[in-house]
Amino acid sequence: MPSLKSIRKRIASVKNTRKITRAMKLVAAAKLRRAQDAIIAARPYTRALTQVVSELSGVAGPDAHPLFADRGKKKVAIVVFTSDRGLAGAFNANVVKTVERFTASELADSEEVTLRLIGKKSNQYFSRRAAKIASFDAAPTGATALQLSHDTAARVIDDFLTGKVDRVYMVYNEFKSAISQNTTVQQILPAVPPAKPAAKADKAADKGGEHQVDFIYEPSKQELLQRLVPLYVQIGLYRAALESIAGEFGARMSAMESATKNAGEMISRLTLQYNRARQAAITKELLEIIGGAEALKG
Repeated sequence: MPSLKSIRKRIASVKNTRKITRAMKLVAAAKLRRAQDAIIAARPYTRALTQVVSELSGVAGPDAHPLFADRGKKKVAIVVFTSDRGLAGAFNANVVKTVERFTASELADSEEVTLRLIGKKSNQYFSRRAAKIASFDAAPTGATALQLSHDTAARVIDDFLTGKVDRVYMVYNEFKSAISQNTTVQQILPAVPPAKPAAKADKAADKGGEHQVDFIYEPSKQELLQRLVPLYVQIGLYRAALESIAGEFGARMSAMESATKNAGEMISRLTLQYNRARQAAITKELLEIIGGAEALKG
């Protein structure tokens, strides 16, 4: 049985750890709120841009912009979003496992798969394996997310236009709630904006007759797409960066909450063990005193 001194030291150590995990939980909760506000603020712009690009691509056709070209999956690039730090549960492991599963299944016939890593954790993992890494950047923060998405979009667009890659995906944790993140694989090139829901399309057809109503564009559709499609790719990466930031804080808050709870339970068990050991030591000393007294009497 451990000595009373060692049990006391362990109780003190676990109490100090609980203080740290509780503080980290509070910090993550505060940062999560700001990250959620950033996502909410970006959603209207993202929806409006997606709608405009979707409508323009629908009337202009798939040949209206080079970023719409579908060339198959011979050469594929994957943009991977993880964090720089751990202590966030399975946040980073889920992304890494999803990339490996996606590469082994959907991209099994691809000739070349390159990775553009965002976050130290993904770089630490894939740099030790036989993976072709095209670039590495630190994980996004609220201050760097927009510039990072701009630079990454410029790189993948240049690779796509020059024929270095035929398709580009991104893998990230989509923020659902403070305790839930959904690891998502999304295609960003060729740029294929989501089509209108069937119900909305039917209503538009009823209002406009058999043919879709078109507008007079100034400047032309092609000029608008030339400016908006790269911006659409950038905004998609920016949204993924914001989702990853919020997901990291949510995962860390949940992990630290569980760690704090486990530390409390461990302190209770150690305190019980300490009390039992102390009681056993006192009982032993009493028995020795009584035994000595009886021996003196005899």
